Amino acid sequence: MQQREPEIVIISDVHLGTYGCHAKELLQYLKSIKPKMLILNGDIIDIWQFSKRYWPSSHMQVVKHITGLIAQEVPVYYIPGNHDEMLRKFKDFQLGSLKITNKLSLTVNNNRLWIFHGDVFDVVMQHSRWLAKLGAVGYDTLILINSVVNYISKKFNGKNISLSKKIKNSVKSAVKFVNNFETTVTSIAAENNYQYVICGHIHQPEIRTMATKFGPVIYMNSGDWVENLTALEYDEDKWSLYKYADDKLAQSINLKYDTETKESAKDLMNILMQEMNIRETH
Repeated sequence: MQQREPEIVIISDVHLGTYGCHAKELLQYLKSIKPKMLILNGDIIDIWQFSKRYWPSSHMQVVKHITGLIAQEVPVYYIPGNHDEMLRKFKDFQLGSLKITNKLSLTVNNNRLWIFHGDVFDVVMQHSRWLAKLGAVGYDTLILINSVVNYISKKFNGKNISLSKKIKNSVKSAVKFVNNFETTVTSIAAENNYQYVICGHIHQPEIRTMATKFGPVIYMNSGDWVENLTALEYDEDKWSLYKYADDKLAQSINLKYDTETKESAKDLMNILMQEMNIRETH
């Protein structure tokens, strides 16, 4: 199979370990490309909701594929988000081509890029963490209900719908939050002489130019792999928003999961559970 070779790929909000995660589709996408750099912009593994009861082989296979890229010396940057924030204590950790960092500054085609997850600008995250975690559980439950609704809809030749998207788009406070988020990050980026600012966190894929008092800034958000199944790609001197729904090549890739993958999944779960127990006792 002929793989595309984008120079930079940015994915975020995968939420491995939750029912809403589309790990199979993400793996198909990753197998269809050969990136020269991969940036994981937060909430890759959902440690908030991590459980031994749910870690399918497809989720472990995504981890193995990324590990394979590191073994091939492809630069991989991991920027922790709020759902995998425990990794922030490993800031500046480096192993081969993998580096963990809380934010990333790059110069691409003579433009300065500021890349971070985005939860630092979330008021709920900063002041009501318990409410944010409760919301995450509710969101995952809604996604699970949505899966059942879409399964029934398909049986009657209906179209897929996104309950969470409809709710977010219809609630004025949610729309206002997204607008405030975009305005805040672009203003700070412009003030610090960045031409681009790249985030995740809010699950809203976007590329657009924002006007600020310090000049225009291009705001980009990689979206997520729960609802939108999107990523950001840089290739041939331009950025684009990748959409799995439009990628027939990736959709045609057949996946196989072996016994080794299942055993690796068990090992990873044990390591994560041990780490979280250690953290909770301190």
